[in-house]
Amino acid sequence: MPTGEQQRQMRRFAGSCRFVYNEALALQKARYERCEKKLGYADLCKLLTDWRNGPETPWLKDAPTHPLQQTLKNLERTYANFFAKRAGFPRFKKKGQSDSFRYPDPKQIKLDQTNNRVFLPKLGWLRYRNSRDVRGEVKNVTVSLRASKRFVRIQTKRKVEQPVPQSSSAIGIDMGVARFATMSDGSYLAPLNSFKKHEARLRRYQRAMSRKISFSNNWKKAKAKIQRIHSCIGNARCDYLHKATTTISQNHAMVCIEDLQVRDMSKSAAAGRTWSPGKTVRAKSGLNKAILRSKLVRIPSPTGLQAGVGRWMAHRRAAV
Repeated sequence: MPTGEQQRQMRRFAGSCRFVYNEALALQKARYERCEKKLGYADLCKLLTDWRNGPETPWLKDAPTHPLQQTLKNLERTYANFFAKRAGFPRFKKKGQSDSFRYPDPKQIKLDQTNNRVFLPKLGWLRYRNSRDVRGEVKNVTVSLRASKRFVRIQTKRKVEQPVPQSSSAIGIDMGVARFATMSDGSYLAPLNSFKKHEARLRRYQRAMSRKISFSNNWKKAKAKIQRIHSCIGNARCDYLHKATTTISQNHAMVCIEDLQVRDMSKSAAAGRTWSPGKTVRAKSGLNKAILRSKLVRIPSPTGLQAGVGRWMAHRRAAV
């Protein structure tokens, strides 16, 4: 719950981190195209010092140093994933998307859980709504923006006991559209359909936004309303996912699930031409919408399944 001045400072800090990331990425991309060796983290930090002291970007001094250095570390990690063929080539950051910054030094962070406030360099004390108690040693703090709301994520280090399933049985899961998941024992989970509940209101706000002048004040207000609806849909889905997968993993020692290629399943049908229209285009469009509404992604199990090292559970999640 930042004040007005703190919100302005957060926007400046996020903009400074975005500028440093894009400048470093442009430099690395130019060297890559010239078949030159990429710069390491130490060399990028030297450039960051020159940028902060340079006459063209003196406003970088207003932002804390450690978040800017952490941005260069993120770029270094992204480059390493690209060369290891674990991810695509890094992309430039855009204003309004992933506007976040991280304080990696725990010595500069003060946490007062009694009064629900946290101290961050060059921001001061900030009050926050506590979602859970912070346990363990604080390692870093990340401030992010989502749907016009600021969030603070506190990463800690502590010992956690290995969870043990309540049953040693195995179960198979079939993912579907009409049913969220069908178990091999005959039970099933009904779909949440959170998008359907907000579809009419979302359509109305999207039409209202299309009538506004782009990037005007009224356009930004309409966009904020749409973002809040998407955030509500995404939060409901995530809550449903975690509750469902936690229940399954706690009651079964092994979970087997099919591996589906959602991209191939949701390919659009050929629309054809006016003189030769395609067939079943409308039906395939509706099916693709239902599939993408419940898109499957791979994320680690929340409770640590004992189904083997490196085994992943497929969680259902829709794109927001």
